[in-house]
Amino acid sequence: MTPQLSRRRILALPGALLTASAADRSIFRGVALGTQTYSFRDRPLDEAVAAMAQIGFGVCEVSGRHLEPQNLRGAELRQWRMTAPLAHFAAAGEKLRKAGIEPRVLTYNLNLTPASDSEIERGFEMARALGAKAISTSTKMSIVPAIDAAAKRNKMRVGLHNHSVLRKEEITTPDDFAAALRGRSEYMGITLDIGHFTAAGFNPAAWLREHHRQVFGLHVKDRKKDQGPNVPFGEGDTPIVQVLHYIRDHTPHIPALIEYEYSAKDTVAEVRKCFDYCRHGLLS
Repeated sequence: MTPQLSRRRILALPGALLTASAADRSIFRGVALGTQTYSFRDRPLDEAVAAMAQIGFGVCEVSGRHLEPQNLRGAELRQWRMTAPLAHFAAAGEKLRKAGIEPRVLTYNLNLTPASDSEIERGFEMARALGAKAISTSTKMSIVPAIDAAAKRNKMRVGLHNHSVLRKEEITTPDDFAAALRGRSEYMGITLDIGHFTAAGFNPAAWLREHHRQVFGLHVKDRKKDQGPNVPFGEGDTPIVQVLHYIRDHTPHIPALIEYEYSAKDTVAEVRKCFDYCRHGLLS
């Protein structure tokens, strides 16, 4: 086992997303255990922040669900993005920080082609206003070159988020990861959703061992193989604890962000179970 790295050494690692302001309460054995705020999609941002603080999270990825109007699609959403005041994102970041939660990553999905350079650039402006250090995006393969160009201009990292669906333009398989990152700058990497990767038929623990330098963050969920459903942590086929042990022992600068997606009556209680499962995994 690799000796546990000190907090100072972790902060000095090239490309690390940890910052000195990260809340220590959700750093376990050097790994930041946070959440994707999509886990709290059933409530507005203020209530989501309260729930995250109650559970004990000190870091998060902020979903567009909590920042963008949910009734807008296509051109209307693009128009909103280009005209929404940056103060809107700054206020959201301030709410999180006041609750002791670092908004480390902004979800800024670019699913529609073509995506204009101005719309892509706007995501980096939003992230800076929020106080985020990186962007995570679900996007199309053909949009990646333009995202990379913007990432280099802004000197901000972007993690390409994978899904489980196998179809043209989607970033799903190890071959897709390789193709998306081929020839790209050091600012481009992967937000590895280990549940989706499992459902698509791949082993996230094995892939991570070989490609951890390309991973900027993890979305942690449990799914069954063969496009199976989301299930409570420990009941699916996703090797959650194995993945957590690997980043704990070898790459603790990679944050593990819980994304609760299975159905249950009490969101806060279920996310707390997910948090406890991962915390115990990191400490075991």
